[in-house]
Parts: sequence; structure tokens; C-alpha cells
Amino acid sequence: MATDAFGFRKLDVLAATHATGRRVWAIEGTGSFGAGLTTHLLERGEWVVEIDRPARPARRDGAKSDDLDAVRAAREALAREHLAAPRARGDREAMRVLLTTREGAIVARTKAIGQLKALIVNAPQALRDQLRRGATDEQLNRCARLRTLPSHSVEHRATVRAIRATARRALMLEAEAAEHETELELRERLKVQIDGLVQRQI
Repeated sequence: MATDAFGFRKLDVLAATHATGRRVWAIEGTGSFGAGLTTHLLERGEWVVEIDRPARPARRDGAKSDDLDAVRAAREALAREHLAAPRARGDREAMRVLLTTREGAIVARTKAIGQLKALIVNAPQALRDQLRRGATDEQLNRCARLRTLPSHSVEHRATVRAIRATARRALMLEAEAAEHETELELRERLKVQIDGLVQRQI
């Protein structure tokens, strides 16, 4: 069944037909790949519990069986004495998304810097001598401002354009990571302040 609005509507009809009355939904990965379904069910007032994703033994044919996984999740929920509710999304999910995006920007920036240094090493001699000195931040800023002239060779002009674009990409990713870091710090400070107010009221 598709994990989109159409698929969720089909699931609603299926549940209403075959599981009338109060029911419980046992879902793996309520904060990751099962987040969309979990949110949909909670918004409809359904009872959702989180089931841990076990290490599954390899099946004989190597295939994945959603039907067997669904049966296992249901049996596990029925066998438990205490059922775990899905973690609240809200601020927690916002922090996770920001952290993941910030880490992605940092990784991409590191990769761009590696590409830039490779371009400089393989650049024409005059250009290489001009750019290879200095700290990384200084190199980035200098490379981002590079200009070329019609009188330069085709190789020189193409290399300058590649170096400039790569340096600007690294600087853009650096700014993006810093923006996410600022928002994370603001959210963390706000959380501390709110927690402090709550503690004083208790």
C-alpha cells in the first residue's frame, strides 16, 4: 500500500471494514520511515504504539515480506505488558531535521573544499602559484573573487570558472551550516528558559 494520502485513505477504509471499534496500530519507525503514517493515524484519534525494529534473520529467498512483518509487529504488541507511545514530534523533530541538514551542509562543504584544492593543484602554473598559499578560509574568499580575461587561454578561463564556482559553493554551504547552527542555539536557549519557568511553577 502506498505511503501517501491515497494509500492512507485506503488503509482507513480497510481498518473500518475489518477492525471496527477501538483498535491499536503497532508501527515500526514512528520517527523515521513510519512517521507519515503515524502522524496520519494520530490526527484521526487512533491509538498508535511503537514497536522496536528487530534484527531480522535472512529469509530463504532473500526477499522482504511486509505481510510477515505486520503479523510479527501485531503479535509483539499483544504480548507486551506496557506499550510505548510514539515520541512526540514537535520541537524534537525540528531539532533532528536541523541537525541532519546542518551535518549535510558541513559534509558537502568539506567535499567542495577537497574539489577546490584538487582544481588548484592541477591548474596552470601561474594560477596555481597565485592560489595555493594561505589558509583555507583565505583561499575560499580569494578563489570566489577570481576573474578572467578574453586574452587568457581557454584552459585558464575554464579553470578559473570552475575554481570560482566551487569556492562560492563551499562558502554558500558554510553560510547554510552557520544559519542552522544559529537556529539550533536559539531553540536550545528557548528550551532551557521554558524548562526553568516550568520548574519554578512546580
